[in-house]
Amino acid sequence: MSTPFYVSPQQAMADRAEYARKGIARGRSVVVLQYTDGVVFVAENPSRALHKVSEIYDRIAFAAVGKYNEFENLRIGGVRYADLRGYTYDREDVTARGLANVYAQTLGTIFSSAAEKPYEVELIVAEVGSAPEEDQIYRLPHDGSIVDEHGSVAVGGNADQISSYLDQRHRDGMTLAEALKLAVESLSRDSNGGERRLTAEQLEVATLDRTRPQKRKFKRILGRQLTRLLEEGDGAGADEGTGDEAAGAAAEEAGGKGTKSAKGTRSAKEGKGAKGSPESGGAGAKGSGAEGAEGGEGAAGEGGSEGEPLL
Repeated sequence: MSTPFYVSPQQAMADRAEYARKGIARGRSVVVLQYTDGVVFVAENPSRALHKVSEIYDRIAFAAVGKYNEFENLRIGGVRYADLRGYTYDREDVTARGLANVYAQTLGTIFSSAAEKPYEVELIVAEVGSAPEEDQIYRLPHDGSIVDEHGSVAVGGNADQISSYLDQRHRDGMTLAEALKLAVESLSRDSNGGERRLTAEQLEVATLDRTRPQKRKFKRILGRQLTRLLEEGDGAGADEGTGDEAAGAAAEEAGGKGTKSAKGTRSAKEGKGAKGSPESGGAGAKGSGAEGAEGGEGAAGEGGSEGEPLL
């Protein structure tokens, strides 16, 4: 009888974590942002049948990236937990914190079990409060840990780069159009530093809107409303670009340096802003059509280890 091959527990757990991370990295990213009236979820997802963002309960929503069949099972389990707890006790007793704890226990048990492979999923559970400071956002990685997030969070293939981009630009008091524009800009950036154009057909967008009069605060943004919000965000960027152009013209009149001011004016018209910074809204107004055409689908989700779709 041969001696079984020995692997240290530390190495076994590291291998399982690496396996799960690789699966999650193949999925398209999801971005969650706080704005004035609630929380907005933006995902790159051209499918209209397989949702990455879903409602769990009255004020709670769920977003996920990775293997669809695995996070769909978790979503269904979360809905059952919320319905049972709300029916047994009170609807106010169903909270994002309690739901995140349930998901953490499930993911942690599966990750630690040697009898089955770890789930290739990363989750976000969010709850909208009566005021912005009462909003709750929790991120749950594959190993069952819980991370309490504030302001903005990203999960999926390019999460680190997207999170860094959001941290630098997200601010309190943003409107829905501004938050949506920022989320789309962050999702449009690929790992090589280039940019591509994402259309309304490639996006899945939903909100937890605290201003809705009914108990259920979850709402999907589709069709004309999504297109209008995207155009509003681009329009705000164009207004900033116009302001930069006017500033360049004023500098030309005041300083008499026609050549330099003309160059500043041309850069403003190209959407580069006063200092050529990508933060200027002009870049949002005039996206590169060639880059958008070439990068249309971007990092398409690949099949998982058994061929299940990754979203």
